[in-house]
Formats: sequence, C-alpha cells, structure tokens
Amino acid sequence: MVAFVLLVLVLPPQVVCKLPVARCSIVDPLPILHQYYWSGDLIIAGIMSQIYMTSSVLTFREPPSPELFDDFLHFSPSWTYLASMELFSRQGRFIPNYKCDTENIPRAVIEGPNSDLGLHMATILYMYKLPQVIYGSHPVTDTDFHAAFFCYMFPNGAHQYVGILQLLLHFTWTWIGVLSLSDDNGERFVQNVLPMFAERGICFDFIERFPRLTFSGEFIETVEESSELCHIIMGSTASVVIVNGEIHSIMALRVLPNIAEIEGVPVQARAKVWIMTAQMDFTSFPFQQSWDVSFLHGALSFAVHSRDIPGFQKFIQMRNPLSEKEDGFIKDFWEVAFNCYLPHPSSSDKKDREFCTGQEKLESLPDTVFEMSMTSHSYSIYNAIYILAHALHTMHSTKLKSRARTGGIRWELIDQQPWQLHHFLRSVSFNNSVKEEVSFDQNGELVSGFDIINWVIFPNDSFLRVKVGKIDPQASPDKRFNIHGNAVVWPNRFNQALPLSVCNDHCYLGYRKAKKEGEEFCCYDCLPCPEGKITNQKDMDDCFECRGDQYPNHDQDGCIPKELTFLSYGETLGICLATFSLSFAAITALVLGIFMKHKETPIVKANNRNLTYALLLSLILSFLCALLFIGQPEKVTCLLRQTAFGMAFSVAVSSILAKTTIVVLAFMATKPGSRMRKWVGKQLASSIVLSCSLIQATICTVWLANSPPFPDLDTHSMPEKIVLECNEGSAFMFYCVLGFMGLLAIVSFTVAFLARKLPDSFNEAKFITFSMLVFCSVWLSFVPTYLSTKGKYMVAVEIFSILASGAGLLGCIFSPKVYVILLRPELNSRRQLIRMNN
Repeated sequence: MVAFVLLVLVLPPQVVCKLPVARCSIVDPLPILHQYYWSGDLIIAGIMSQIYMTSSVLTFREPPSPELFDDFLHFSPSWTYLASMELFSRQGRFIPNYKCDTENIPRAVIEGPNSDLGLHMATILYMYKLPQVIYGSHPVTDTDFHAAFFCYMFPNGAHQYVGILQLLLHFTWTWIGVLSLSDDNGERFVQNVLPMFAERGICFDFIERFPRLTFSGEFIETVEESSELCHIIMGSTASVVIVNGEIHSIMALRVLPNIAEIEGVPVQARAKVWIMTAQMDFTSFPFQQSWDVSFLHGALSFAVHSRDIPGFQKFIQMRNPLSEKEDGFIKDFWEVAFNCYLPHPSSSDKKDREFCTGQEKLESLPDTVFEMSMTSHSYSIYNAIYILAHALHTMHSTKLKSRARTGGIRWELIDQQPWQLHHFLRSVSFNNSVKEEVSFDQNGELVSGFDIINWVIFPNDSFLRVKVGKIDPQASPDKRFNIHGNAVVWPNRFNQALPLSVCNDHCYLGYRKAKKEGEEFCCYDCLPCPEGKITNQKDMDDCFECRGDQYPNHDQDGCIPKELTFLSYGETLGICLATFSLSFAAITALVLGIFMKHKETPIVKANNRNLTYALLLSLILSFLCALLFIGQPEKVTCLLRQTAFGMAFSVAVSSILAKTTIVVLAFMATKPGSRMRKWVGKQLASSIVLSCSLIQATICTVWLANSPPFPDLDTHSMPEKIVLECNEGSAFMFYCVLGFMGLLAIVSFTVAFLARKLPDSFNEAKFITFSMLVFCSVWLSFVPTYLSTKGKYMVAVEIFSILASGAGLLGCIFSPKVYVILLRPELNSRRQLIRMNN
C-alpha cells in the first residue's frame, strides 16, 4: 500500500470562535488559520469547517480595518476559494501551481459537511480535475462537468425523503410543519420534495425558513425574524416538524427554545417531534454548550448508515494537544471545551482561565460538547480515507503492471495525474474493518442506506442516539422501510403515547370526511354515513356499502352477515297459504265429485259436462300449484312454478271461454235458418280449449328453452336478509304468460257480458261474467302489488292471487249449481227447467 498523509485546511465555521489579528498584505492574501501537513509519497487533502469567525462587511467608503475579524457571522465562499487555492501552493507562499523539486499536489480532496463547500471548491478544483470525495450533503450543480469529479459518501437523497414520507404515513402524521434552509437547497426541497408529500395526503401547517445569518447592523431584524419563527412553530397545532437543514442548522434550532422561554410560550406547546435530515448533526456555538437540549428528547433523525469501529474510542482517548503539536485544530478545541488555555503568544488575554495540562479526559466532557461514539459523519470520513487508499493502490498497481509489460524499469509516481484517480474511485469496492461493503453506484453515490435515530435526552443533558429503524434501498420494496415503533421514546408531553399530528380529530367509524372550504385538504368535518353505508376505518373519504351477503350494523361501522330467508312451511304465512291451497283444492275436488255423481241431472248436462270437468280439474291443479311457491327454491320447483300455474289457469279460462261460446252459439242456432248449428258441438269446445292451451304451452316451451327460471339469491330487496328465490330468467316471457292468460280472461269476460241476458235456465253467462270480473280484478291488481313488494312477500302476493282468482271462479260459477243440486233438488228436473223457460 502506498503511504499517504492527510492535509487539513481550515475554513469557517464550526466549533471554536477565534479573533486573530492580521495586517493587509499586498503579496499574500489573508492566511488560513490552521494547516496540518505531514510530508509523504501521496497527499490527500481535507477541507472542512471548524471555526466560526466574525468580520465586518467591506463598503469601500474607508480604508479596510486593521482587524481581520469584526462582527460578521457567516460561511464565506471567499474562504473556501482561498483554502482551495492553498492546496496548490508550497513553501509557505501563496503561489498556486508552484512545485519545488518532487513535491506533489494532492491526489484528492475530502470535504464537507456543508453542501455549499463542495460547490465553491469545485470552481477551483475542477480546473485541475482533482477528485472530490464529499462526506456531507450533495452540492447542487447545474454543470455535469463539475459533478463528474464528485464522489459522495452520502446515499441518494431521494431515498431519505421517501423514508421521511414513509415515516409520516406509518405514524399517520398528516398535519406537519416544515423548517428549511434559506438557500437554493431549501428552495429545491420545498419545490420538489414537498409536493410528493402532498400527493400522499400530507398537509403543511407552515413552511418556514431559517433566518439568514446577517450583518450586525441588521441584527435586530434577525432577532425579530427568529422571534416570529418561534411563535409560528410553537403556536402551530402540528406536533411534528420536519427540519431540512445541514450541520449548522442545529445551532439555529437550539435558539428557538430559549426564545420561547423568554416569550413565555407554555412548556407543553414547545414539545414537538422534530424530524431531522441526515445532513444535520449535533454541534453548537461555544456559548451554547451549557444550553438545555431537552427539546430534542424524542426527536427522530435520519443518518447515513454507520457502525462502531473497533478501537475508535481508544484512538480518541489518546488525543491531546501536547502530543499533536502540529495540529492547531485540537488546540483550539481543547481550550474551548475545557475552558483553559495553552501557552502561546496570544494567551495574554486569557489569564482568567487556568492552563491546560493536556491530561484532561475527553470522555469527561458532556455529550453536548463532545461525543465519544462514532457518528455517521465520522464513519463516512473513515470510509472515505480507505476508499482513496484502495483507489490509489489500484491505480498505482495498474501503472506498474503497464510499465512491466512495456519493459520499463522506472517505478516513479511522477507521471500519475489526479484526474486518473477518478476512474478507480468509481470502481472501488471493499469490505471495511466491520465487514461492511463500501462501493459507489453509477452516479458516484455511496451504495448504502439511512439509519433512523431516536434522540433520548437525560436530565443531566447527556443524550443517547438509539437506532430504531432503517432505510435500505437495496432491499425488496416491502422491506426498504423498517421502524420499531414500540422502541421509540416520545417527548414527555405525550406520556409515551403515540403523538397525534392531524389538523383536527379523526373521523371515527361510521363517519366520513367532508372538506372544509378554504382550508387544507387535511382539515375536514366529519359527517355520519347515509343509511345503508358504513366506514370501518378512521378518516375515510367516502362511506361504502356492505357486500351483498351483509348489511350495516346500528352504528354503521361494520357489516353483519345477512340471514337466509324464503317462504317456508314452518312460518305462519306459509302454513296459512298452504292450508288455503289444500282447502280450496279439496273443495274443488268435492264439487267435481258432486257433479260426477249427478252427471245425469239436467243442470249438469245443460252446462256441458266435459267442459265442467276440465274446468274443475284445472282449478284443482291451480290451487295445488300454489304449493310449488312455498318452501326452499329448488331447480325443479323453479322450472314448474310459473309454467304449471300458467298452463293450469289457461286451461281453466279457455274452458270458461268455450262454455260461454257454446252457450252463445246454441241460442243463435235456435233461430230459424241459422247457419250456426253446424258449429255447435263438442268439437268446437274441445278445439277452443286445446288451441288456447297449445298457445300457452308454446310460450312456456320457448321460455324454458331460452331463459328458464333458476334458484337465485336476492341480496338487495331486504336490507338484513338474503332472499332465496326463483329468478324468472326472462321477465318478458313471464309477462307473456300472464299477458296471454289475461287476454283469455278479457275475451271470456266480453263474450259472457254479451250473453248475460240469455234465459237463466240454460245460461250461466251472468255467473261467468261476474267470475271473470273478479279474476281480471285480481290479476290487474297483482302486477303493481307484485312489483312493489320485496323478498318472500312477492311470492306470497302471487300465491294469494292464484288462490283468490281460483276461488273467485269456483265460487261464482259453481256455488249456484251446487246449491240447486244439494239443497233444491226439485229444481234440478227437466219439467221444472222447461216450465221456468216458458
């Protein structure tokens, strides 16, 4: 492995405040505060933020101040450019591109954690095609050429935002606040990411920006902006706030609880569930080290996946400013962290503090000052160094093999250029010391995921970062997001119950959401479901109907299985109808027996005995057909119900029509010279009955051949029951059967009505007229009643119509005759009939 040394240059900002004095120089620009350099074969540079500085703005109205720093807090691009140019200067002089003998420029630069650092550095470094390994968030660049020399120790940021969305949906947080940076990254987050959240039902109570760090002349405006921001956040009804920031954002966030306390905001209102992005990390101004951090208790943050490296804490414990004399960074940190000072020329103003012994223990510092564990940023830097080492080793080995093949004998590294390293960087893949694979994808982004961290703050302001979940982009879609909700510690305000973050109370079961006019779609009213519909989950947009075999319960929050029902012999209605059916059939059979017994009497002969027998037999069958409608529908009973009933009544009505027709023709034939005599006879009666029956039989045959009735389930007629019924198959054919039967009845009624004034002794036309009037009335009222009735009562209506119409025919036509036969036999003689006729 080729040896290399790390070069670190300092750029504002980060942990230590320092106010050195420097004079303007015509030859050299203002010096970098700290440089840590150790000569070696290969050099890897590192540029990162550590020190906050103050400076006054240049107005060009007066000569520059002899003080280098005054009162301006910011992250200056000019210092980034300067540090970048220093990488190409040697011998302590600011002369870019100057090389002394075999002194080499850096092979690559590790930089971070703020995104703007990489973007500013690229302006200088891309001219030298120097690879940049970025361990912080991505710099946003519109130049593909710049991006070609970036490698990111940071996974694709889109996975993180999808993970945040999944987190919100997992805990049903639909009403949130958003706090983002006041820069291009913040604008892109608001414009590109938040619409994706809105598409999945997330609403925003507020979308605010961190106040910009600005000149001291505008300090009052900055304070006012911070106070207004505090009131917006703490006054929000949203319990969850997403903070899209970078490593310095936590320092601005720590100011808000102090402002809230000064402004008298209630403690309960200050408790929020902060969701922080992976670009953020815990850091602070020196004056913030003693500030309360309990507001972070229960917070959730995303972090680039990391592991504890064996020996890391031991390495940290061995660090001290006395053993690292070349390291100016640790000296500045040591003085601020332990409130002491190290002897150096500028220490005359620090007599109020004790000298640093160098034996102070880092593990004794609070977590708010220094964390002993390896954070995700530290893990990224650790992997970045090994990535560069592997890439350099591979590039060097490839060059040596190439020279060996061409017969070369020089193994120098002078002809290797930094830009050649980039190809090897993108193809690096290895397992680090904790057996995790480290590699880049085709976009130069780290192939890794994100950890979901739960912040647990203890009363002494120490804290613990607990991993409660992860985002694994390489896993299958259903396993990419994983969180252990029961392991999350929530802010004390919520008493360890899952925090609610919704615009208003949930719409409970049995209610639906109704949008409030002029407000976000997450804000809604709750309206009860209409009759017949339910909601079985909270916050449903619409109510829905139960399945066909179920019906809504009383609270309209669930479905109950429907009970199967049909007109059975076991219920009162079925028993009554069956009893009437059998009774009428028995009575009709009795009448038939009476007529057959007295078949030689004049009253039986006068009314055509064969037609009478046919009529009585068809009535018996009609009454018995009603029994087919009672009981559980079966395939056979469904086929026979309507067809048997239609045929039986057709024979009955056609027999009545034949009887009436014969009577009319008989009286017409008695007139002298009448030609009707040849039509009077049994053949005409039989023809009428057979032809009418044949037509009805044809209709029934067509019906059964094309769309036969079948057993079916009616799930809609009755709300709480499923009706077992016979589906008619073809409603048209059903009404054709009824229609033909009705046509016969109307014709019979018409003929009987015309013959009603014929002599009574030979004429039963007036009884037929009345019977057909009853028959037609029953079936005319049947149709609307049948259509307006549901369930098994439809069957009951049809049975009633069959029994009523059949009883009407039986009673109107045969009761007078039975009366004469049984009670007035003296009238049932030929002599009496002739005398009555005269």
